[in-house]
Amino acid sequence: MHRRLQGRTLFVPRMTDEGAVAFAAAFRSIGIPSEATPFSDERTIKLGSRYTSGEECYPEKITLGDFMRCIEDYGMDKVAFFMPTAGGPCRFGQYRPLLSKTLEQAGFGSIPLVAPSSANSYDGLGEHSGELQRTGWRALVASDTIRSLRLRFRPYEVHKGETDRIADESLAEICRIIERQDLSQKEKLAAMVQGMRKIGERFAGIPLKNETRPLIGVVGEIYCRLATFSNEDLVRKFEEYGGECWLSGVTEWIFYTNRDQIQELIRNGHRFSRQLLMARLKNHVQTRDEHKLVEPVRHLLQGREEPADVREVLARSMPYLPFTGALGEMVLSVGKAIYLHDKGACGIADISPFSCMNGIVCEAVYPKVSADHHGIPIRAFYFDGTQKMVDQEVDIFMELARNYQRKRRFSEA
Repeated sequence: MHRRLQGRTLFVPRMTDEGAVAFAAAFRSIGIPSEATPFSDERTIKLGSRYTSGEECYPEKITLGDFMRCIEDYGMDKVAFFMPTAGGPCRFGQYRPLLSKTLEQAGFGSIPLVAPSSANSYDGLGEHSGELQRTGWRALVASDTIRSLRLRFRPYEVHKGETDRIADESLAEICRIIERQDLSQKEKLAAMVQGMRKIGERFAGIPLKNETRPLIGVVGEIYCRLATFSNEDLVRKFEEYGGECWLSGVTEWIFYTNRDQIQELIRNGHRFSRQLLMARLKNHVQTRDEHKLVEPVRHLLQGREEPADVREVLARSMPYLPFTGALGEMVLSVGKAIYLHDKGACGIADISPFSCMNGIVCEAVYPKVSADHHGIPIRAFYFDGTQKMVDQEVDIFMELARNYQRKRRFSEA
């Protein structure tokens, strides 16, 4: 992989603003110059529209537009692109083929693509696969955790902007540890744990208002819910209208693909194979690393704990979208919506691209989910870059959430 990328910078798409920055640091830890793509802007949409037909989902337009901006800004001989892929019903599985075809037709076919797949739980990362997977996983856990702290504290901060400043500084600090090449895996984990402890101390020092806000659980398509440009920073809008958001991160998708890989090996007769042993071992190690990295700040996220096992989410989805037949984000969104309700959420927002099949399927079963869970308001927010009345929709939804919060308090009393 190093030879193909020599003299180039590997750009990581902003599937998540924090996660892309941290994962780029993981690539730097194995000697590959890497950066997150620059923050999306109007030029992103202009370039993305030039190379798409309108049938693709919105995140594909943004991703492609950001890559084309990188080519314009840095030159085709100086860039390479990280573009993971996946199977299942989601159009995400077509991102990589479309990107390759578009680059070829535009005369940029020589640009290298790094494209691991969910089919093998993202094992296919070349000669440094094991090292990069371990470091990249820790990077995603740390960035997810920093985002959770940001969202837990920001709605209640006394001094506006303080939480974002500390979160950005914390992300930069943990990335400096991630990208170090002079540490063994054991030493790097210890350094990251110590870094998370210092980050926790910083967040704990933020002065907070004494108030209670309705908790809004946020689920949906992974890119659209996590990349602020793609959803017009909807989470911040919920905060401006009086809410606190619990946003599902990236790591639950990795745990889901781990489980899917294990089940696929069993279905194909590899129950007693080395492949299955290694898949189980990887899942065990990732779970252990996650616990170590989250532990120093766990007390700051009390009441906002992620499921101990992805099976908790899948079990909740079973009566509505059985995970044995329905695949991908739809089962995670429905199951996580119920999990968030059980943890105290007063409203569920599903953020998805316009015409997303996962979003449409979820929207079809959400009325039943709501009816079975005391009428909790569940709203699908679709995005394609043309939204005009987002604030009005958020205002109405937040009023429903506040009414549900009052009803829930009365019921519990």
